[in-house]
Amino acid sequence: MSDAIQLACPHCNTLNRVDRSRLGEGAKCGKCKQALFTGEPIELNAGNFDAMVNRSDLPIVVDFWASWCGPCKMMAPIFAQVARELEPRLRFAKLDTEAEQGIAGRFGIRSIPTLIVFRRGQEVARQAGVMQASQLTQWLQPHLL
Repeated sequence: MSDAIQLACPHCNTLNRVDRSRLGEGAKCGKCKQALFTGEPIELNAGNFDAMVNRSDLPIVVDFWASWCGPCKMMAPIFAQVARELEPRLRFAKLDTEAEQGIAGRFGIRSIPTLIVFRRGQEVARQAGVMQASQLTQWLQPHLL
């Protein structure tokens, strides 16, 4: 029996079926042939949010942020570092709350940065404020594939 998961391509949003045991082996999109994992957080917007969050089987942690937010600027390199360490066992993405106010409102974002872990489109964890890399890694441990 296959242990495959569906995973949206961060470049073209096409769903790909990837065997869970092969996630870390440089999987590429069947349509655009680009890497499914880049080691960097994906920029989310209205055009790719549903594919990345709702249609993918891989848990995703989304950093809701804004460019004017000082704590968000402090959190950005920490989030990127943890993304490099934990991907592909978890997908990492960022959503600019100023550019995508509708999506931010849909999830009741009241303070930033706010991190939300989604599993198959359902919110399973939420944390507001800046965390150190070790704290973020520890908070994400229960959600790793």
